[in-house]
Amino acid sequence: MPKIDVLNVSGQRVGEIELNDGIFGIEVNEHVLYEAVKNYLANQRQGTQSAKTRAEVRGGGRKPWRQKGTGRARQGSIRAPQWIGGGVVFAPKPRDYSYKLPKKVKRLAMKSALSSKVKNDEIIVLDELTMNVPKTKDMVNILKNINASKKVLIVLAAKDENVIKSARNIKGVKTTLVNTLNVYDILNHDTFVVTKEAVQKIEEVYV
Repeated sequence: MPKIDVLNVSGQRVGEIELNDGIFGIEVNEHVLYEAVKNYLANQRQGTQSAKTRAEVRGGGRKPWRQKGTGRARQGSIRAPQWIGGGVVFAPKPRDYSYKLPKKVKRLAMKSALSSKVKNDEIIVLDELTMNVPKTKDMVNILKNINASKKVLIVLAAKDENVIKSARNIKGVKTTLVNTLNVYDILNHDTFVVTKEAVQKIEEVYV
């Protein structure tokens, strides 16, 4: 089982934790990660794009000019696609882009994403993360103490408004809960900061 140092908010080592090998130590399946990210992005699409076909554009009921004898190309309507102001060929219409992945694929993708963070030394485990009052400056100092650089994903076991409010104005930092954790967010952030309690909860969910 992989062992990770447990830090406090000052960046000092206060112990270590053994991570479940079946969740944090599996061989990373890149294709499954690709499928999970593609699914997440597809499900985020609003699908509200819309344009009018030639049947829906106003006007164009009269033939612009007679069929033969003018020397010009034959035309049937000024609202045909080749005309300015005409309809759109194969116009996009509102649709639902979302689809579901099999449960086993989703679980494997999550385990692969978590394992990749351990493999690349991009995971930081804190003994606890609590704040008495919401203060961005204090959160900046905490992240600096634990060497969490660039884009940071903070995973909590339970909702803590003070922590969430302290982190939300810091560029590149996002907070999430174990039950809303997704593969895209894990891979999209450089550092995975997780509390000891959250690790235990993740292992309970994905064991």
